[in-house]
Amino acid sequence: MAWILLTIAGLLEVVWATAMKSSQGFTQFWPSVVTVVTMLASFGLLAVAMKSLPLGTSYMVWVGIGAVGAFIAGIVLHGEALNLMRVLAATLIVAGIGVMRLAG
Repeated sequence: MAWILLTIAGLLEVVWATAMKSSQGFTQFWPSVVTVVTMLASFGLLAVAMKSLPLGTSYMVWVGIGAVGAFIAGIVLHGEALNLMRVLAATLIVAGIGVMRLAG
């Protein structure tokens, strides 16, 4: 169950990071509300998952899901650059998460 909660927390991190970009520095009301609400939910689920998962693993998976998800959202929703180096960087993050998961 902790892994499911951690995955949801990571996905919510993607939502709040994307909403934060859309809030234009918290000058847009609804994206700002979505940012704050999903940020609190993401942190809360991370905290619950950390009750039974190691700190380093939990945090790395949470940040990794958020980083790679935000990378993809930036490309799809905001027209950010897609090039070989950025894809390689995201691939290394995913590989690191996989190794951390296998390690413990």
